[in-house]
Amino acid sequence: MRVREWQDILDDVSEGTVDPDGWRAVAGQRRDGVGEDLYLGHPGVGVYHLKTYAKNPYDVRGVGTKVTRSLDDDIAAHFPTEDRPRRFAVQSPPENEDEAESTARRLAETVRVHAEAPTTPEDFFEDVMETVDSPAYGPMSFDLADRPEPLDALSETFEEAEELLDAELDDLIENDGVGRGFQ
Repeated sequence: MRVREWQDILDDVSEGTVDPDGWRAVAGQRRDGVGEDLYLGHPGVGVYHLKTYAKNPYDVRGVGTKVTRSLDDDIAAHFPTEDRPRRFAVQSPPENEDEAESTARRLAETVRVHAEAPTTPEDFFEDVMETVDSPAYGPMSFDLADRPEPLDALSETFEEAEELLDAELDDLIENDGVGRGFQ
């Protein structure tokens, strides 16, 4: 199991060639210590586990690893389905000013069309994700104040990764000298 910088994991997700709306996520507070746990799963890719913390309001740090190459039925049962009201998306910034302006124009048109026609929040979200060419998005089970039950179940399923990533993140937090406050 190879532990990597959390941003490298998100880069892998962003550069992937799988169906972008096939992703699912489960996230919440770490069981012990500062920070958050996040599992990202896709049937065509597998499951990634990330642990992050905010060194300060402008600097998020963390580690992650790929915990499985497949998303079987037992593991998939812990991830939310399409009927979840919460959503997440991974987005890469535009490569240049022209691309940014083009995306902004398309996004404004998408918002205008949805404002003028009857639509659902799900349709609006899907159209916005397609407009900004998001490489990964989908339903999310998330609780910032607690740990969702599926998060505990996934942590138990991938116990070895949980322990390794906890140790790596604790080392990162200690090396940054953050403790429980912002720096």
